[in-house]
Amino acid sequence: MEKGALFGKYEVGRLLGCGAFAKVYYARNIQTGQSVAIKVINKKKIAGTNLMSNIKREITIMARLRHPNIVRLYEVLACKTKIYFVIEFAKGGELFAKVAKGRFSEDLSRKYFQQLISAVGYCHFRGIYHRDLKPENLLLDENGSLKVTDFGLSAVKDQIRPEDGLLHTLCGTPAYVAPEILSKKGYNGATVDVWSCGIILYVLTAGYLPFNDPNLMAMYKKIYKGEFRCPKWMSNDLKRLLGRLLETNPKTRITIDEIIHDPWFKKGGLFKDKGPEFEFQFYHDCYSDDLDDSLKARFVGLFNESYNPFVDGEKFLSAMSVDKIIASIEEAAGELNVKCRRRKDCVVDLEGPKGDFIARWRLTS
Repeated sequence: MEKGALFGKYEVGRLLGCGAFAKVYYARNIQTGQSVAIKVINKKKIAGTNLMSNIKREITIMARLRHPNIVRLYEVLACKTKIYFVIEFAKGGELFAKVAKGRFSEDLSRKYFQQLISAVGYCHFRGIYHRDLKPENLLLDENGSLKVTDFGLSAVKDQIRPEDGLLHTLCGTPAYVAPEILSKKGYNGATVDVWSCGIILYVLTAGYLPFNDPNLMAMYKKIYKGEFRCPKWMSNDLKRLLGRLLETNPKTRITIDEIIHDPWFKKGGLFKDKGPEFEFQFYHDCYSDDLDDSLKARFVGLFNESYNPFVDGEKFLSAMSVDKIIASIEEAAGELNVKCRRRKDCVVDLEGPKGDFIARWRLTS
């Protein structure tokens, strides 16, 4: 790709990375000066494959996601020969490059793992399953915060087979794939993501893979049987958590909700049991479901940075002050052309353009 102004809007710079079908460049928004990354997909290389449907699904999924630990999609551009994803620029690069230099301390591993679980839990709450979580798909921003990227293999609830309630597409990276995917009998998208998170946590704290073999089938056999050992330097709490994350039976494997209550996981502050509980209700018969979804997305994106956004269905927690939370609700409502009215007892009502009631947001401590 030649350097220069793309669509008169982005000044394209150095190559950041490349794959079989796409290249990623650093770029700068000419008007705002904002640094971005632009993923360039060559249409000729994906012609005659099923990758176009994957790309369309990835666009749809990323457009729905707004979370501090997920790379944000700003816009999609296209011409006759190429598709351009304009996404958030993660200055720190891949987490893989950092861990390749040596294993992390448990405290640093916990920080990244907490951020990963926050992002994955948010996706699951939205009915989105990544299915290819690995250190290469985890980036770091300039502040060292983790960012999940590459939703090219992700799935949504619409892809679940109604007859068994499971996904069936074989996908993922061999060393990170869950045993139930290998069984080819269908799998739950949430449990396979949890397995991959377990592999990632092991790699961060051990410095190597729990299941590894030069022979692919031999490695799959180890995965299927759950044959791994934790190094002696790991704490007992971490070993117990890894044992639950890498449980071969998906029905008894630890869930996201159980992870956030795990003793090892809770250390470090991100998921402390404090702060007001932010509870809200939606009335779908009063306005459009699309707007309801937009409000949910805006809300979760605003507040899960400081607390767990996905416990108990539609109850959310935040360590922010009540005034800051309500101010953020008002800001999000304004962007969606929705009226926001404060009531007594920390209640906020949202109304449509015609004064019709949309939703009630209630803060409880």
